[in-house]
Amino acid sequence: MRRLAVLLAAPILALMLTAAEPPAAPDRPLADAAQEARAQALFKDVRCVVCQHEAIADSPAGVAGDMRRLIRDEIAAGATDQAVRDDLVRRFGDYVLFTPPVRAGTWLLWFGPFALVLLAGGALLLRAHRKPAETPGLTPDEERRLDEVLRNEKLRRDPDATSPHDGL
Repeated sequence: MRRLAVLLAAPILALMLTAAEPPAAPDRPLADAAQEARAQALFKDVRCVVCQHEAIADSPAGVAGDMRRLIRDEIAAGATDQAVRDDLVRRFGDYVLFTPPVRAGTWLLWFGPFALVLLAGGALLLRAHRKPAETPGLTPDEERRLDEVLRNEKLRRDPDATSPHDGL
């Protein structure tokens, strides 16, 4: 009976988990054109925390709409662009900005790719300059045995083996 209840509840749970986020409320631009231009410029510099690869200017997510509204409210209240960025970083972390500040906490973000390229280049250079392993030559006894085997008349070609140079 319990399994039947779980089987019946599974599709309902799946629908609830995949339900789309409600659309964001329509944006209301600021009355002052200069303030709206500042807000639009900030929208392009701020990453959507849901989409993560889109600026909030382009994101249809409800959270992006809330972030746009927050930025407009702060600009209307007289906050500077830097104060708005600082507030967003305080709320969401450095990752919310497409160009996070360079500081101890973001060094890996800024310089990590360069460090990986340098490490990979160094590893390739070391590998290219490494001497190949020397293979020891045959001992005189081994050379004598090899000559004997090659001169031996008992060795015959495999009749099933062919070579492209046989002309067959």
